[in-house]
Parts: sequence; structure tokens; C-alpha cells
Amino acid sequence: MRLTNFTDYSLRVLIFLATQKEDRLVNIKDIADTYQISKNHLMKVIHELGKLGLIETVRGRNGGIRLDKRPEAINIGTLIRKTEEDFYLVECFNETENGCIISPVCGLKGVLNEALEAYFKVLDGYTLADLAFNKAAFQQLFSMHNTE
Repeated sequence: MRLTNFTDYSLRVLIFLATQKEDRLVNIKDIADTYQISKNHLMKVIHELGKLGLIETVRGRNGGIRLDKRPEAINIGTLIRKTEEDFYLVECFNETENGCIISPVCGLKGVLNEALEAYFKVLDGYTLADLAFNKAAFQQLFSMHNTE
């Protein structure tokens, strides 16, 4: 299973924010520079994370972004379900566009569906706090990779 860049960047933004001092406003440019990701891509990610209620955006000269929920309240499985468009592992998962002639008798869909359920069962067991628990190590890495 491969996640889209959008979900990858969403996770990275949330990890970045979770490892900052509480209530610190962060610049999108700082995140873009640290991860070497396009600021335009991140703006789309940040907009969506704001719509999901995960981050707060503060406008103005001294504005920025920060988490709007505690890291312990942000479930990874839920986040991935909300940031991915679909989970069509194979053609037959998409009933409206399935052209596979063996679908009526094939057992592959059931096996892959079971695997997908197991995948989400694992992800549902983790929160953002679990991913960003070592704040000092993250801060050291971020400072080494920020171009400013």
C-alpha cells in the first residue's frame, strides 16, 4: 500500500507541529525549507488540515500555524482515511469501474480487503503523540535541515 504525497506531507506537517513548543506559531516557509517541499504543496495540505480541525491558522504579520488538537487526540488511521482519496488496491475494489472478468469468482478481493483491514487496525492503534514522542531528536534534525 502506498500513500499519496498529500498524506505523507500531512503527516510530516503534523509531526513538525507536534514537536514544537506548545502554542508556538510556525511559518509554512519554515516547514517547506526544513522538509525541502514546495510551499505551494504545503499550503494545500495546511488548508485541508485546517478544514479537518487539526491545525489552527493565525493570519497576520506574526501569524502562522499550530496544532488545534493535542497530539494524543490525532489518530493516524483516521487521518489517513481522511487524506487519501480511495483505497482501491486493485480494480475490483472500485465497483463502478471494475472491468475484471474474474471478479465474480476470484478470492483476491477478499484477501486484499482483509489485509487492508489489518493495515488500518495497526494505524488506528497510534496517535500523533506516538510518532512525535522524541521532541529533542526531532528538533535537532529540523535545525540541521532548515536552510535558514
